Amino acid sequence: MKAIIPAAGLGTRLRPLTFTRPKPVLRVAGQPIIRHAIRTLMAAGITEIGIVVSDTTRDEIQHAVREIADVNITLINQHDQLGLGHAVLTAREWVGDSDFCVYLGDNLFEFGARPFVERFVQQKPAALIALVEVEDPTSFGVAELDGERITRLVEKPKNPPSNLAVAGLYCFTPQIFGVLEHMPPSARGEYEITDGIQGLIDAGHTVLGQRVEGWWKDTGRPDDLLDANRLLLENIEADVQGTVEDSRISGRVVIPASARVIRSQIVGPVMLAEDVLIEDAYIGPFTSIGRGSVIRNAEVEHSVIDAEAVIENTYRRLQDCLIGVRAQVRGGRAMPRTLKMIISDASVVELV
Repeated sequence: MKAIIPAAGLGTRLRPLTFTRPKPVLRVAGQPIIRHAIRTLMAAGITEIGIVVSDTTRDEIQHAVREIADVNITLINQHDQLGLGHAVLTAREWVGDSDFCVYLGDNLFEFGARPFVERFVQQKPAALIALVEVEDPTSFGVAELDGERITRLVEKPKNPPSNLAVAGLYCFTPQIFGVLEHMPPSARGEYEITDGIQGLIDAGHTVLGQRVEGWWKDTGRPDDLLDANRLLLENIEADVQGTVEDSRISGRVVIPASARVIRSQIVGPVMLAEDVLIEDAYIGPFTSIGRGSVIRNAEVEHSVIDAEAVIENTYRRLQDCLIGVRAQVRGGRAMPRTLKMIISDASVVELV
């Protein structure tokens, strides 16, 4: 069985972070989102993965997935971004006659893809779709069920037939390609995967819905990235190898060998990357800090700090922040309680 990860989109809901980088390479819990997706698929026994990329995302995606062992990764060009159905159809030649799964690379599942892949292999429907109960189904594809069989799918309905949204994981036989190649675009000009699945249903094929167990997270918005970082950090184990001087470390904290913590306090769960310097600082729970970053005379918690960022002399706590690559936050002397920021790569913010 193969898998497709669509990664050609612009990630407009995550701007300004995605002005300079595609969404799948943004980091949570120390890794690009797409690497979490690949490891999820590998844990389900899938080692042939095709990543659908655009002309603008190809180089960044290729860099993010380099040197992943025990998996064969192929980049598939989608020159025009015309919807998820179009992305899947773009991969048709690569998929060939294999069954395959489509895993949206910005989605995270507590128990991964294995429960869905195993049931699909055992029962062999034309498609099996992950479903999750949501409060507001109008932003999703929504399923109507007869038992476990899906009878109708509607994309972003004004009047949802249920509260069961299509999560970001689909398993298919190659039959889906025959539907997608003859399918017209939707009213918004895109080829919707939900329309393709409805085509299978209308043709009398079996399409099963399987509810997600545990948590599910779509990392499409800034707050979702922070929440995903929190959920993943919940599972880390303490591993302190780096230099710790005159500091207090409590909870589950990862400090690699090249990182240094000097005259600071860290309350886990916290993950530091290689070559991080924490000096005269407080790092609170649910924070991940990227390679080569420096945090000095500052307080940070519940935040994602990317590589080579510098946070100095803020004299106030940074909370719920997304700080991009090589961004800088430097403080003055005023002392409000907290700050919340979304800062794109190479930005400089002066707090005076």
